[in-house]
Amino acid sequence: MRALFLIPGGSSQQLQSFAAVAAVADQLHADVQVVCPLAAVPLWSLHPAVERAMPFTYEQATLADWANLMGSVREPDFQVSLNLAPSRQMDLMLSMSHIPTRVASGGFSATERITPIEGGWANQAFEAFLRPIGVRLEAESFRLPIAPADLEAASAALPSGDGPALLLAPSGAGGDWPAQQWQDLPAKIRSKLPNLRALAGTRGGDMRKRAAQIASADVVLASDPVTIELALLLGLPLVALGRDEASLPSRAGVQGLGSAAKLSQLGDAEVLAALGLG
Repeated sequence: MRALFLIPGGSSQQLQSFAAVAAVADQLHADVQVVCPLAAVPLWSLHPAVERAMPFTYEQATLADWANLMGSVREPDFQVSLNLAPSRQMDLMLSMSHIPTRVASGGFSATERITPIEGGWANQAFEAFLRPIGVRLEAESFRLPIAPADLEAASAALPSGDGPALLLAPSGAGGDWPAQQWQDLPAKIRSKLPNLRALAGTRGGDMRKRAAQIASADVVLASDPVTIELALLLGLPLVALGRDEASLPSRAGVQGLGSAAKLSQLGDAEVLAALGLG
């Protein structure tokens, strides 16, 4: 069986759908392909169940882009599509495909129309798309696998010592927690935990190496959205700066801290307390 996911949006939305893709692949024994923005294609190389990630410009697609997508969709003989980007153009394309089961929140091409789940953890909200095809979703049970060789290389690159490894991942965007506070935090933690090993999270580059670096840490402190999503998929203890608690899974060791619009007002003491060092 073949299943097609059509997923617009940035890296965070792509990563939030990983558990749903795995559930479809596992429970339907399906070969899965994903249509996503070009920038998100490297992310899908991390997912062992994805056969192919096809780049597509959802917002500014040309007639040639639609024709290419149509050819890619018709050729493999998909049995089900899960469309997270309903539009008239997408409906036209899917209605001309040979896909018998087409799940979406709206549009004339949908054979199964769903009501999106509002609020809560986005990873679990994908359950609404899976119910019509008889797939259960327990997003909390999904863990992103890391190749042993990648994890070994990342562990070897950690700072020397035997203390806990704390990965720090600022977003680098405007409105982030101030850079000076990110810089000063390791020394303040070492006053309480002398053997702390602090490492700076990377942005961009090889996604396998980036995921392995995160997996090698013991605790993650991040405002960077991709790092936050990867840490959640890896099951790591996490303090997510600027994230509402309601948008995170109810899991021991995971918490949101501060408002995204007011991170500059967040004090060191609050961050230390969230890390269990208050």
